[in-house]
Amino acid sequence: MSNQPEGPSVRLLRVGEQVRHVLSGILQRGDVHDDVLARHVVSVTEVRMSPDLRHATVFVKSLLGQDEDAVLKALRTNTAYLQREVAHRVRLKYAAKLKFLADESFDEGSHIDKLLRDPKVARDLEQPGGED
Repeated sequence: MSNQPEGPSVRLLRVGEQVRHVLSGILQRGDVHDDVLARHVVSVTEVRMSPDLRHATVFVKSLLGQDEDAVLKALRTNTAYLQREVAHRVRLKYAAKLKFLADESFDEGSHIDKLLRDPKVARDLEQPGGED
């Protein structure tokens, strides 16, 4: 039996949260001089670090999911600047390479909520007793 912990280590989670905080601040202040990013409110919902801390997968969501493709393209265009800023503000041995992806978890949550509110499912959930 292995003593390996399940999921990411505390250090990976801590560094990911630091990177998320730095990126959120940069985007909130409008430090990136990009017209698309200036017109949208972008939330950095999660950052997942690779075990060697050299790669960061950044999950983002634009307000109300508007123009998500354009926002992702703008972030990818400005990746070099964002990587430099993160490297400057989060002290690591190596500057993490950033990869931006749309956060689909909200869409999945909405889909599950819609399924649970379906009249057929609600009827099954309301029936007392069920299996005896």
